[in-house]
Amino acid sequence: QVQLVESGGGSVQAGGSVSLSCASSTDIINTYCMAWFREAPGKEREGVATLDSDGTTSYTDSVKGRFTISKDNAKYILYLQMNNLKPEDTDRYYCAAAPVCGGADSNAYSDWGQGTQVTVSS
Repeated sequence: QVQLVESGGGSVQAGGSVSLSCASSTDIINTYCMAWFREAPGKEREGVATLDSDGTTSYTDSVKGRFTISKDNAKYILYLQMNNLKPEDTDRYYCAAAPVCGGADSNAYSDWGQGTQVTVSS
């Protein structure tokens, strides 16, 4: 079974930037749809961005123009560059993989990392 390990979270002031990484133990990142989700305590897990195996990307409206999803196929690493962060971006961020992109439906994703916390202060 594939292992996904996120890193790069931390605390930042509003307007700042954070870059998240998700290292995959296999080349699943090259053939599966990869995604970033986020979740705050007591809230539903929210889809943030997806990156299909053909390079197609999608973003939830609240992060468009601020976040960029990308990957390094050779290193098996998925990235999420987050710029102009806002306090409402404070969440635990998870990477996930699915054979077919399921958009924001977390049930469509079969493999998950343990998450990394991002905290944005005003």
